[in-house]
Amino acid sequence: MNKIITRFLQKQTCATICCVDEQAKPWCFSCFYALKLEEGLLYFKSSEDSRHAALMKINPVIAGAILPDKLNALLVKGVQFEGVALDADHPLAEQASVNYHKKHPMGLAIPGEIWTIQISHIKMTDSTLGFGKKITWKRKD
Repeated sequence: MNKIITRFLQKQTCATICCVDEQAKPWCFSCFYALKLEEGLLYFKSSEDSRHAALMKINPVIAGAILPDKLNALLVKGVQFEGVALDADHPLAEQASVNYHKKHPMGLAIPGEIWTIQISHIKMTDSTLGFGKKITWKRKD
């Protein structure tokens, strides 16, 4: 993955993720996240009875965005991503709880399940590198 994208994602803490219902209506939610970048994985914690958890069990395809924790209106910077929510028993999700709680240890006190998203595509806009500069990453099959 591109080093500029990696550094940006490691510095931030919150993502907005969108899933869709049976009528293809979008539903967005925000969450704290952790990463395993060498495998292109994003982890988040959510209540098992949340609307988005139910929707992702039906249709695991998601999209999301990550903005800087501290916005600078003059220097646009952010990431858009696509991926798939993996089943809890998927081999890539085995260490999800360890990886998430390493970054967010206070999460141990909050009930919920850890989700794993396998990121398939990232587009980053970074105007600090030039107005509207775009950097992309795609998972190799």
